[in-house]
Amino acid sequence: MGFAAKEIKRFTGKAIHHQKMIRDGDRVLVAVSGGKDSLVLLRVLRERLKRIPISYDITAVHVDPGFGGNSAREMEAFFSSHGFDYRIIASDIGPRAHGPENRENPCFLCSRMRRKLLFELADTLQCNRIALGHHKDDIIETLFLNIFYGASISTMLPVQELFGGKLTIIRPLYLLDEDLIRRYAEEMDFPRIQLGCPSAGATKREEIKDMLKSFYRKSGKIKGNIFHALQNVNTEYLLQGNTKSP
Repeated sequence: MGFAAKEIKRFTGKAIHHQKMIRDGDRVLVAVSGGKDSLVLLRVLRERLKRIPISYDITAVHVDPGFGGNSAREMEAFFSSHGFDYRIIASDIGPRAHGPENRENPCFLCSRMRRKLLFELADTLQCNRIALGHHKDDIIETLFLNIFYGASISTMLPVQELFGGKLTIIRPLYLLDEDLIRRYAEEMDFPRIQLGCPSAGATKREEIKDMLKSFYRKSGKIKGNIFHALQNVNTEYLLQGNTKSP
């Protein structure tokens, strides 16, 4: 087992155990876009079943955004060849999110509509967990996205209960750096599934990512400090209520 595989195993195990993400008998819907993060997540969750004393069910789900690419066929071939239980959802959320009335933030709308489809399928399949492939870099980037464009200090949670606890979002990769996930995906020779999104590589998230990388190059401590700051919030030194600048 290589270094990346060992670290992936260690940190996902720590995340799942400490955050109590998965219990015996859970039914887990794993959202698989076809990118490296979700493919790594899918493999990790299945491999984990071989070494723990509990059991849970996994269903891999790919939402075809409807850009006219081959993602649905490629994902179906991947799921079938690796023996996963799976569902493919055909949709038109991509073109709708990129419509003329929503040019400013198509990624937000696309994500929101995709999440709604996942919620509906989870209910149909009686899944009580939805596993998403967000990692440490995603969590930090989301913080700055929300500050810059949403005027709020918030980010993704490792575990988030919805609908009165009926459904729980889990992010088992949240302690992992994106570079480590990329190394593992390359070691496993995972396919690179292209969704055909016209915004790929030119999003607000990419702008934030580039900004943060410029800081990370200056000091190896900055990413860790930002991440730990999210767990060390001193609300006494934040503006309260409806305080507005003059």
